[in-house]
Amino acid sequence: MPRWVEHESEDDTASTSGEDEDQLGQAPPRLAAKRKVASPEAGPSSNKKVKLSISLSRAKQECHVCGQKGHCAGFVGSVYQDCPNKPCYLCKQPGHTTMTCPYRIASEHGCTQAASISGDTLLRAVQRRELNGSTSRIPVQAPTQWQVDTAVLRLHSRRCTCLEFHPTRDNIVLSGDKKGQVAIWDHAKVYDRTVYNLNKALTNNLRFLPGSDGMQCCSASSDGTLKSFDIESGCDTELLNLNPDGWIEGVSNERNWRMLYGMDVSWHRNLILAGDSHGIVHAVDPRANKPIVGNYQLHKKGNKVNSVHVNPVDSNLMVSSSNDWTVRLNDVRMLSAAASDSKGKGVAGVSELACLDHPRLVNAAYFSPQSGSKLMSTCIDNRVRVWDYLHSIDKPCDREIVHSHDFNRYLTPFRAEWDPKDPHERLLVVGRYISEDFGGVALHPIDLLDASTGKQVAQLTDPNLVTICPVNKPHPRQDIIISGSSRSLYAWKPATQDNGGVDNLEVAATSSAASGDTFVLAGSANYVFFDADEAANQKQQKKKGKGKKA
Repeated sequence: MPRWVEHESEDDTASTSGEDEDQLGQAPPRLAAKRKVASPEAGPSSNKKVKLSISLSRAKQECHVCGQKGHCAGFVGSVYQDCPNKPCYLCKQPGHTTMTCPYRIASEHGCTQAASISGDTLLRAVQRRELNGSTSRIPVQAPTQWQVDTAVLRLHSRRCTCLEFHPTRDNIVLSGDKKGQVAIWDHAKVYDRTVYNLNKALTNNLRFLPGSDGMQCCSASSDGTLKSFDIESGCDTELLNLNPDGWIEGVSNERNWRMLYGMDVSWHRNLILAGDSHGIVHAVDPRANKPIVGNYQLHKKGNKVNSVHVNPVDSNLMVSSSNDWTVRLNDVRMLSAAASDSKGKGVAGVSELACLDHPRLVNAAYFSPQSGSKLMSTCIDNRVRVWDYLHSIDKPCDREIVHSHDFNRYLTPFRAEWDPKDPHERLLVVGRYISEDFGGVALHPIDLLDASTGKQVAQLTDPNLVTICPVNKPHPRQDIIISGSSRSLYAWKPATQDNGGVDNLEVAATSSAASGDTFVLAGSANYVFFDADEAANQKQQKKKGKGKKA
């Protein structure tokens, strides 16, 4: 009998049968073949034909997250499966996956007040009330069923980055995008919109200026400029330019190019406060011939200031969040006096009232809209932190709400927003990153959360809106929420009993999945929308025309 010798041919680099099966689990997918070749010593009988086996298979159960076999992480239909060797993506704790995370099942799980004061005596009760504030037991008065009322599709040329409502006109909302555009949309007329090419890079923030009857708005951009512009004519005035020489090839780079991110306007002081990418907050007076008032190093150098917010009641207080993993509370009155602080140490020792450390970078920090006595921060460790009273801000936060807003690149950062209409200052609006399965359709809801308990009040979903909504803004006077998703804007309103709403969509999905019947999308799919991308519409019409001729 001839002796058979197994070896790899020059054309075939791997085998998918026999003992080589385990080795292919670590190799990239490719055609593999094994053939038996007779040894030269075996004689003429070794020239007979042999079977050539070809297979396209590889070790299918190989995780792309940890590289181990036996499981696979990623989307299975509309549900994302976690890697069991990694911590939960939602709460960042080991021992379970995102689908079985207790915080996903109940958002109020583990939401308890900070144990700073305890005791049953009358003195301790009064002390606890004065320091931490009283927690209202009245449920949040907010609609639980919402639907998309109107939408403008592809309004921007790039993804939406910020939103701002007009101070007096209820139907007008302004939005900025990644390319530097600023759009003005009338969500009642739907088709009425205006787009200005205002900036050369991302429009990161929009705020209206006082004393202009809602005609003058201010923008902070990643091109390093702070501009005020007329919303009707689009004429702009440059108030601050951190890069006066522009981008110089071979000279400008990420280290010396400065960008503006967080920005707010103090109406009492008529002062604009804008944070840049180097941890500096710039004070600008739009009325002065030389508008720059001062530049103050409030955060660590090289860390961008993501948000700046002035207290709505006490204009002397300002809070800012940064990539240096902190939220800092400062006294605006002490900024000018601290300009001559010691070299390189900034002004933290003079104007800083509190520094709140976080485990990761903080996307935003805002005072409560009516009393200004509460503080909320959005950190990318999937936590929304709430302090019930500013006088106890040096203590741990009163509440940590676990919520999915940690994300990868190519998305506008998630920022939880207070609802300015809520008299109890408890309602929060924030988009969700992790999708939920609605009858086989993956949707990313917008959550309404109770800041006092951590419970979910409502979730906003629409079967036609399958993209993520990181930018959300509740209306200051009406029950309207504007969402920016990719290039489009959506206006949500409470659902009526006639056309159902979010709850009907959710029940339909659950019942269909249980019975095995075909799922039919229902809910707030019937809304008025306008496609603002005329060029895309013309291309589609041309394609349809060519198809008919053919």
